[in-house]
Amino acid sequence: MQEKMEKNVILLAIATLITISIGGLVQLVPLYALDSTIEEVEGMRPYSPLELAGRNIYVREGCYLCHSQMIRPFRDEIERYGKYSLAAESMYDHPFQWGSKRTGPDVARVGGKYSNDWHTAHMINPRSVVPESIMPGYPFMATTELSYDDAAEHLKTLSIVGVPYTSEQVASAVADVKAQATGEGDVDAMLARYPKAAVGDFDGNPDKLTELDAMIAYLQMLGRLVDYTNYKPEMDYR
Repeated sequence: MQEKMEKNVILLAIATLITISIGGLVQLVPLYALDSTIEEVEGMRPYSPLELAGRNIYVREGCYLCHSQMIRPFRDEIERYGKYSLAAESMYDHPFQWGSKRTGPDVARVGGKYSNDWHTAHMINPRSVVPESIMPGYPFMATTELSYDDAAEHLKTLSIVGVPYTSEQVASAVADVKAQATGEGDVDAMLARYPKAAVGDFDGNPDKLTELDAMIAYLQMLGRLVDYTNYKPEMDYR
């Protein structure tokens, strides 16, 4: 039978099609019985308007081309970068930044690892804090004022594709940018909407709200939302 099938192109093609179809159905059909393929994790929330602005700049400058945001479930990765990445941590990313290309370190857990001053120096002149770094400097971010008048529109757009921003969050978007970046205004209300958001002047220049403020605000929240003391994974890859 095998010899006959190998010599008959049409029969071999039909058998191959049937095999591929069965394999595809086995993978796809179970997904239709699930409400979501992403495990729910306590603590995850959408980005604050300031963090979102920083993320937009991060994507604009192509930072993801050298810094992945996916720690794989391997011992060497976990020992170097921290807990392996969860799908839930990128559930509100459009586009997501997972990848395996690393010219620089993975930044999925960089939040809280360094001070704002360190990030400021690193973004302006990377070699001032990491002498062997080949990363280009981004000093213009420290002098470029952040444009955030359209912050509410960004939130509205993301809500269309499923990010659960509330009407209150949309209405408060501009005020929340100012509150997080300056520590002034209704900071408590902002923190109620976006728990664990870093607050205050990020780039060391309180007289101007810059793109660097937004970038550092984004970096300082990466990996800080999930409380791993309470998180119990459905599968342990160690």
